Amino acid sequence: MTVFRLALSELKRMTGGILPKLTIVALVMVPLLYGAVYLYANWDPYGNLDQLQAAVVVQDEGATTKDGEKLTVGQDVADTLVEGHKFDWHLVDTPQEAENGVRSGEFAFALTIPKDFSANLASPENFDSATQAMMSVTTNDANNYLLTSIVDKVATQVHDSVAQQVGEQTANSLLTGYGTIHAQLVKAADGAKQLAEGATTLDTGVGTLKTGSSDLLTGADSLVAGQTQLVTGAKQLQAGASKLDTGLGLLETQTSTLPDDTKALSDGAAAVAAGNAALNTKVQSAAGTAEKLDGAVTGAINDKLVQLVTDGVITPEQATKIGDTLKKDAASPSITELKGQLATDTKDIQKLADGSADVAAGASKLAAATPQLSGAISQAKTGASDLTTGAGTLADGQTTALDGATQLAAGAKKLDSGVADLKDGSSKLATGANDLATQLRSGAGSVPDPNDKEKQNAAGVIADPIRVDSVSQAQAANYGSGLAPFFLVLALWIGAFMLVQAMRPLTVRALASNAPSWKIALGGWLPFATVSCGQALLLYAVVKFGLGLEPSHPWLTLGLLLMASMAFTALIQGIVALLGTPGKFVVLILLVLQLVSSGGTFPWQTTPAPLHLMHQILPMGHVVEGMRHLIYGADLAPLLPIVLGLLGYMLLGLLLAWAAVSKKKTWTLKTLMPEIEA
Repeated sequence: MTVFRLALSELKRMTGGILPKLTIVALVMVPLLYGAVYLYANWDPYGNLDQLQAAVVVQDEGATTKDGEKLTVGQDVADTLVEGHKFDWHLVDTPQEAENGVRSGEFAFALTIPKDFSANLASPENFDSATQAMMSVTTNDANNYLLTSIVDKVATQVHDSVAQQVGEQTANSLLTGYGTIHAQLVKAADGAKQLAEGATTLDTGVGTLKTGSSDLLTGADSLVAGQTQLVTGAKQLQAGASKLDTGLGLLETQTSTLPDDTKALSDGAAAVAAGNAALNTKVQSAAGTAEKLDGAVTGAINDKLVQLVTDGVITPEQATKIGDTLKKDAASPSITELKGQLATDTKDIQKLADGSADVAAGASKLAAATPQLSGAISQAKTGASDLTTGAGTLADGQTTALDGATQLAAGAKKLDSGVADLKDGSSKLATGANDLATQLRSGAGSVPDPNDKEKQNAAGVIADPIRVDSVSQAQAANYGSGLAPFFLVLALWIGAFMLVQAMRPLTVRALASNAPSWKIALGGWLPFATVSCGQALLLYAVVKFGLGLEPSHPWLTLGLLLMASMAFTALIQGIVALLGTPGKFVVLILLVLQLVSSGGTFPWQTTPAPLHLMHQILPMGHVVEGMRHLIYGADLAPLLPIVLGLLGYMLLGLLLAWAAVSKKKTWTLKTLMPEIEA
């Protein structure tokens, strides 16, 4: 007996009448009832959200920005939601009405926009009063648990959209403020530059002032020294003036008779002058007489000698010698000295006469001037008295001036010290003003000054700084496509499990024959594999052509489904063949374990750690992974290990069936009367 004859024999037995045939048809359609129908119901739920009624309450009172722009963001959001038709939105008047609708199930959820929504969105313009805008979402898990997650996603999208829109407005205002700050900083930098220039000029002027204050201090010290000398001199002047007054008083007393004395002197001098003049006249006359006498004597001698020569008494030579002798005798002191003395006396008398005349004239002038001298001495006496008084006043004033000069010197010292401090301060001011101008200029360069295009671009980036550029290596077309790998594989396991409810794992007739155990085991599995492959073909056809699933690798997808069907049926048939009715319970447990560990909805890594081992050793999770790669168009490298794994499971199932055949070929009382009927 061949393996195929064993399989055909079992298939004929199962299709021997109408009811068995209907049973086979029903078994083939079992995966459809679970897999295809479930996928049909959940193929594109997000595309039908417009059938859900939702309430929106707009209480927003609007707001006005600093630029005078009217904001009605709340109403804009509501209009966008209604026009978007994502849900069947209904505008209601009050939050209470919306909450009642959610509670009663009339509305799936409600969105409430409060009255300060726009005002809070505009509040970031004023840093000290910035407030987050709030939206209130009301849900009720009694309406649907997953609806809350869907609503949260929608609320997040609304939040992101509004945040980006308002964020751009706020960022635009902020950038405009930066431009204003930049302009003001430039003006401030220009002002600081002028301040620096003024501070530098001030520092130079203060330097000059410092030099002047030092000179003033030196001059003030010199003034104090000079003023001290002036005080001393004034006191000395006062003492000298007092002595002068006393002396002039004595002089005035001593010269009180001077006019009379000078008058008498003048008169006497005049008389002396007159006598000297008369004497001079007589002496001049006597000198003339002596001159004449001397000439007459000489002439007489010459005449006598000439007569004697003429008379021949004497010779001319003798006359000459006698004349010379007589001249020598005439030059004797008797006449010559008399003439010389007379000439000298004449000159002296003439001088005396001239001097007497001058004295008489001077005495006359003195006599005339003496009354004036007395008046002058009297006036000088009065002036000296006044000088004494004035010198006293001057001494007092100079003392006061010395005090003032001392105070001036002290003030000049303070001024010089203050100007020195001022010079330090002006230097620091100049340095600080220059630093301020430099820093302001640098700061102005650091503050952005965007134009309208740059502001628009930067505002968009600030409002939405991160753009996620999603690169999907493999992507499901919709929600149903996302669930398809899990539910297709799950439906095949359930379909295989249902086969053992109506089909015998092993043929009793074959067990009673002499056929080898491996043939009986393989022949018992082939009917299961045949029907299961029929299940896979029908399921795949309905999902692909009925629901519209478009696998990236359609033939490989079908091939993997067929291989999974054969592996599942081999494993299930082997377990039930070996364990009998308890084996069905084991298969059910394996179904539950694979439901929670295969990662059909959430990644299997998110399940508790003990279930990770179940994912690794049981086949369903690996087949789900392979189906995802084939349907979504991902890398096909993981397929080879998955196929080898399915072949291993298939071999394991056949080994279990072979062990069951070997065990059941020996008939026992328990075989004839089992504890639990299959």
